[in-house]
Parts: sequence; structure tokens; C-alpha cells
Amino acid sequence: MKQEDLRRTILEELARIAPDVDVAAVDDQASLRDEYDLDSVDALNLLTALHKRLGVDIPEADYGRLHSLQDLLDYLGPRLG
Repeated sequence: MKQEDLRRTILEELARIAPDVDVAAVDDQASLRDEYDLDSVDALNLLTALHKRLGVDIPEADYGRLHSLQDLLDYLGPRLG
């Protein structure tokens, strides 16, 4: 999957989980929790949705390092090969 396609997929899931977030203005480096007010349930729902949609396992041990859109891109990209 191309980086731009992966970014679009993540933003689609983010928009579904947090409809108040303007996904067109998301800063790839910004913390999703701090900058866009995702709470822990929203963050978990996002990771779960990405797992289901992309078929990539995201172990709970890795949750703590997935703070931004860029973190998600860097983590998921290589796993989609």
C-alpha cells in the first residue's frame, strides 16, 4: 500500500471515530490525543479499526508509541509490505 493510500485510510477511520476532527487539517506530527482531543477509548477504537481494516496486528505493547499520524504511518507501512 502506498504511503498516501495508507494516510487516507487512517484519516477515514479517524473521521469515523472522531467526527469533530477536521481530517483535512490534521498535522502528521501532532499528538492525536493532545491536539485533537482523542481520549483513550477513541485511541483504542482507532487502533482496533485499523487492525480490522488493514489486517495488521497491533500488540497492546505497541500502543504507547503510536501517538501521531506519522507514528501510525511509520508503524503500519512496513507491516503492510
